[in-house]
Amino acid sequence: MSIARVREYLKGFGLDGSILEFETSSATVELAAQAAGVIPARIAKSLSFMLPDGPILVVAAGDAKVDNPRFKAQFHAKAKMLSFDECAELIGHGVGGVCPFALNEGVKVYLDVSLKRFETVFPACGSANSAIELTPDRLADVAQNFAGWVDVCKAWREE
Repeated sequence: MSIARVREYLKGFGLDGSILEFETSSATVELAAQAAGVIPARIAKSLSFMLPDGPILVVAAGDAKVDNPRFKAQFHAKAKMLSFDECAELIGHGVGGVCPFALNEGVKVYLDVSLKRFETVFPACGSANSAIELTPDRLADVAQNFAGWVDVCKAWREE
């Protein structure tokens, strides 16, 4: 199960005891916000894409949407999200539990600047009923294969 892999991964950072497991589903931004008792924007959603070099994750605030021109300018490729089946196979976590921890080898993680406006955010932990509360900077420290901060989203700020 993915959450067991994430727990083992986060153990290396002393965070395995910080994983929140909910009685209800946290598989969508709205459900995760309800389970964690926070506004949806504070949910750090992990979006999976395929680039010519392989799969990546972009972790963004719950109210952010990928801006195709910004994505293309950053990654020099069109934003092509992975399918439901591809996600589990290529990323290592199923839809609803995708997170930037305990990933398959070679999956790069990018954090969108939309996260930086919050003191803490809540990424999933490998299952459809889990999360962990981290500052954006701590998330950057513990995200596997962290490749950098990007600005590829819209709808979270006044444009």
